[in-house]
Amino acid sequence: MGRAVDLPGAAHLVLVDNVLHLDPAPAVFEAMLEGWARQQRTRFLKWDSTIKPRLSLVRRFATFTNQYPWEWEPAEVEAFFDHIRANNPNFTVSTGRQYQNGLRMFMDFICDARYGWLSICVERFGRAPAQILHEWNSITHVTEFEGQPARRPLTYEEVQALFDAADGRAEDKRERGRKGALTAMRDSALLKAFYAYGVRRQEMVGLDLADLRRNPKMPQYGRLGALFVRYGKSSNGSPPKRRTVFTVPEMDWVVDVLDHYLTEVRPRFEVGNHPALWVSERCGRLSKRCANEAFENAREAAGLPPELDLHSLRHSMITHLVEFDYPERFVQDQAGHAVAATTGIYTNVSDEYRNRLIRRKLTERHAELWEDDQP
Repeated sequence: MGRAVDLPGAAHLVLVDNVLHLDPAPAVFEAMLEGWARQQRTRFLKWDSTIKPRLSLVRRFATFTNQYPWEWEPAEVEAFFDHIRANNPNFTVSTGRQYQNGLRMFMDFICDARYGWLSICVERFGRAPAQILHEWNSITHVTEFEGQPARRPLTYEEVQALFDAADGRAEDKRERGRKGALTAMRDSALLKAFYAYGVRRQEMVGLDLADLRRNPKMPQYGRLGALFVRYGKSSNGSPPKRRTVFTVPEMDWVVDVLDHYLTEVRPRFEVGNHPALWVSERCGRLSKRCANEAFENAREAAGLPPELDLHSLRHSMITHLVEFDYPERFVQDQAGHAVAATTGIYTNVSDEYRNRLIRRKLTERHAELWEDDQP
């Protein structure tokens, strides 16, 4: 069985020797899952966001088929996805690809001879598992963007409507002396910061007061010249990526917004020495769920389309930076994208911008022609 191999997740490291199970099939299946989880933990993958959902998917597929992995065939996985799509019209291509990759990786794990699961299955059940996903029953990756078509950046008018609604909610609660006025003021500042800096949810709620940075080139912004993001999106088990997001002149109104929040609003939460920039009514760090609710409340009050979500503000910032004629590399660094192609996916410039760009190029072109005609 290859006991000389001690890879994390190997069969002999998970299954208990000399134990006779009354029902060996479920015992081996659970050992496979534990071995796969151990292998992923060794790669420093995250439990809540990566490993746990993958294990849940495999269990869900096993329940659907009422079979064990060494019994699975391509027909089962095809029926599984056909069932999901028939019962969930909103099931997206990107989610389908994620599901298929998860099942494919599990099958790759148990079909790898180095881990010993092939010989275990043949020895105990007379059958070895085989990969069930192949080029003919997997999603073909033909486009960079596979998200929901309805998700888009907000227009300038929609951004203003969102902020007006957020300010209006705060003002209404304050004038009426109603509970929640303080949180409404915090939420208004929060949404404006999301747009001005275009950071992700985890990046924003993970900010501490110590992450507010000065920009020597823009001393007029004081301590709000930049944000030092320490909880950027990680990949392949790497630690969170860090970057500095600068306050740009077109968004410098956010300096007054944040200064008011820091001096007038945040102290009233009475959080003491808590390091978080964004705090909750319970004197703790604001959660991602609360950040979502802040956007949803303002969106509803503004009468904006329901397909817009908090992440749309990030799309908006990236798009608008492009329209402000910032270099592609600067926009990419602000967004924290590893490759420029990802930034391009987020960008959806307006017709007005493209027309302006055409007019500018025509003006430059005609100026060159005019210069060439001069004696």
